[in-house]
Amino acid sequence: VGEVGEVGKVGEVVDGTAAGDAFRAALAVAVAEGVDVVKDSRGLALAAAAGAHAVSVPGAVPSLPTRDDAENLLPEHRRLPAPALAATEACETEAALRDDECPLRFGSRLNSMKERPDLWRGRERLDVLGMVRRLSEVEGIDLVDFNYPQHLDGRKPKTVTGALRAAGLAAGAVAVRFPASRFRAGAFTNPDPSVRAAAVDVVAGACAWAQSLDASAGVIVWPQFDGYDYHLQVNYSDAWRRGVGAIRAALDRDECEGVKVSYEFKPTDPSSRFALVPSTAAALALVRDVNRPGRFGLTLDAGHLVAAGENPAQSAAMVADAGALFGFHLGDVHSKLAAEDGLAFGSVHAPGALELVFWLRASKYRGHAYFDTFPEAEDPTREAAYNVRAFKRMWSWAARLERDGIRDVLLNHDAMTSLEMQEGLIA
Repeated sequence: VGEVGEVGKVGEVVDGTAAGDAFRAALAVAVAEGVDVVKDSRGLALAAAAGAHAVSVPGAVPSLPTRDDAENLLPEHRRLPAPALAATEACETEAALRDDECPLRFGSRLNSMKERPDLWRGRERLDVLGMVRRLSEVEGIDLVDFNYPQHLDGRKPKTVTGALRAAGLAAGAVAVRFPASRFRAGAFTNPDPSVRAAAVDVVAGACAWAQSLDASAGVIVWPQFDGYDYHLQVNYSDAWRRGVGAIRAALDRDECEGVKVSYEFKPTDPSSRFALVPSTAAALALVRDVNRPGRFGLTLDAGHLVAAGENPAQSAAMVADAGALFGFHLGDVHSKLAAEDGLAFGSVHAPGALELVFWLRASKYRGHAYFDTFPEAEDPTREAAYNVRAFKRMWSWAARLERDGIRDVLLNHDAMTSLEMQEGLIA
């Protein structure tokens, strides 16, 4: 047998569970791809890298690596060649790249369905299940995101799943909303360890619901109270360490095994004028420090990014490149200080919305597209349907830009050619 050689460093060894399973599975993949593992040591190198990755992640199922996870620990010359696609699969992949049709599923803010009840033709009360029924009338909407505990506390999973089935919808995510009564001084970063433990319990409860509802996007955490209002109010280093520790503790709960959990940062809010995670760069640093790859990532919100003075498309590209883009909340804003207008998608910053869709498409994003908008004076069902159409239209335009060679234009930083290409989209 050839010499395997050394694989890349994985950091701290935290749990040996499933390392042997990962090793054997990767070796079986190499054999299935026709590798002579006696003569070609690259098969054993892949297996060793898979086992090395597994010991760096706690738990059994969460520690099992993808092929990319294992190969990223190997130098280029030690990697197996990518398996050839079957002819039909290759044709389907090529067609998908050419196709203008958007493959994403769509969700919209459930609470918006209680607005303008005078326009609601249904007979149900617009409680949580009534809002699900109203949302089901929106053409193009597939998914429902529930707030936890507000939408789900006191209900039975069987009742909620039955309502979803009757409405022809599925669960998208369970979104954590920490109750102010307990967490006004902070959740993950609260100085009181008992409050931090309670925050962990809330996330664990959300994970249990995500499992019960088979929520495709798992759990999304918006820590609206983890911040401060005054200078010399908090110790930033201590608060960061407390936050990292509490998030790790939540992810390591049994209820959260196998559930993706993402962090939705917002730079400022009436609940905390300065967030302790105020930017995309800080959010990526949090993902790095929590160190639960594949299980903890980010859900970005277009309105929050604009409020942070950031370009949503650039943030999407950065986070996708880091393998941490778990979700995206869509809408538009007028960019007034600390304002989150929640306007219809692409209604204010149309070029920015198109660029965001372009980069979501380019990064092969396959999470759901969730419209976090606030149609308080408009018909919420018409507004949600408009958002779906606007996104799909921009997806088609992004595909056209791709075909017309926009990538070469981007490489050359050619603003005028890009503007002329965009001009041609609506000609």
